[in-house]
Amino acid sequence: MAVRLAALLPRTVVLALVFLLASATLTFAAQQKLTAPPPAKPAAKAAPVLVVVPEVRRQAYVFAKGILEDHGFGWRVDGPIKGFAANTVVSQDPLPGTQVIDTGAPMIVLHLAQSAKYHPSGTPENTSPYQATEIRRYELAQVAIPVTPAAKLAAPAKPAAKTPAAPAKPAKPAARYPQKRPPAFAVPGAPKEPLDEMPLPDRARLLSTWLETHRRPTNANVSHWLYQHSWIVAGAKFGWWRGAEALQLLVTADRRAESVWGIGSKSESVARGALAQVGAKSR
Repeated sequence: MAVRLAALLPRTVVLALVFLLASATLTFAAQQKLTAPPPAKPAAKAAPVLVVVPEVRRQAYVFAKGILEDHGFGWRVDGPIKGFAANTVVSQDPLPGTQVIDTGAPMIVLHLAQSAKYHPSGTPENTSPYQATEIRRYELAQVAIPVTPAAKLAAPAKPAAKTPAAPAKPAKPAARYPQKRPPAFAVPGAPKEPLDEMPLPDRARLLSTWLETHRRPTNANVSHWLYQHSWIVAGAKFGWWRGAEALQLLVTADRRAESVWGIGSKSESVARGALAQVGAKSR
């Protein structure tokens, strides 16, 4: 009997050890499964940034360019009538009010009409001075706002009608820029100087000051310079107030740009040529 128990004892011990090892393995696996981190959620897709196409129809091309640049758009002139400053925008694509995705400088296509009286000279500017980007229209159906049932059923109560008090007349804001700007000379068919824009000499001074804080000739900086330069030259040729003074300041700024950027001789030549024309007409 003792011999039989001795023979069975090792087998019992082995079975107990096997059972304990199996239980420990299952417990460890269960703990690993329970403590494993949940899968990462995919990042939410960023909503596109929308911009609204401004109205530039019936504007002189020189003004339409400024409006489009201020709103962050690029442009291209299409059709037989080229991009001279006094020509008028007759159509645009996309139409004003269209929502488009901001792709950097969405391109607006312009069609112009020839100015009836003003005869342009020189080289037309048919594209924006910076690279325009693709136009991507945004469909309003993609931004439908969900309405909850409670919002549908429980309409807010209308407040009792009150007799509105007579509104006080707001004080007329002071004009930002001088409003009396007699032209230096008359140019038939030329657009009038916009009184909500700074005078030409102020624009030339501001451009010179801007140069001192933008000392690298990057594409964006050069495009800004060329646009402002074109505005001053065109305005002076139209006979706008103190155009000759502005061109003198612009020539100095061009020479400074040549010193800082190493480029600008062509712009200086354009400004000097315009100054000669304006000086002759102003006498």
